[in-house]
Amino acid sequence: MLVSEILRIKGSTLFTATPDMTMAHAVEAMAENDIGSLVVMNRGKLCGMLTFRELIKVLHQRGDEMKLMTVDAVMEQNPLTADPGMDVQALRKSMLDRHARYIPVMDGDMLLGVLSFHDVAKAVYEEQSFENKMLKSYIKNWPDEEEAAAQG
Repeated sequence: MLVSEILRIKGSTLFTATPDMTMAHAVEAMAENDIGSLVVMNRGKLCGMLTFRELIKVLHQRGDEMKLMTVDAVMEQNPLTADPGMDVQALRKSMLDRHARYIPVMDGDMLLGVLSFHDVAKAVYEEQSFENKMLKSYIKNWPDEEEAAAQG
């Protein structure tokens, strides 16, 4: 399974922020849309990711100031990215190695979408469930040895 297939299943709704957006607006957008991340874009280019991880860190360190801060002061500046042709196993390993819960999918400089660890787990689960169902069906219809000998 490829990253592009997971994106197709998930859909293409994107939620973005700009580096100069206030954290108050970013948190509001995340809460209203029930999302765990915002892709930070500057002049059409990916420049960072803002996730719950960064929010929790800044809340702990500078809670009272957080609403007045800008996104660029909090975001991860060099987020892990994936390309649409990446295999899901490589994607899972990269996400685990970097502890990334959200990963922008890029085709060159163009943002195609964002996948969450949940999106990837769901896609893998559904693929494996389908394969298991097909295997069980195949085994259930397997001819016994007597039938095979009679036909051969």
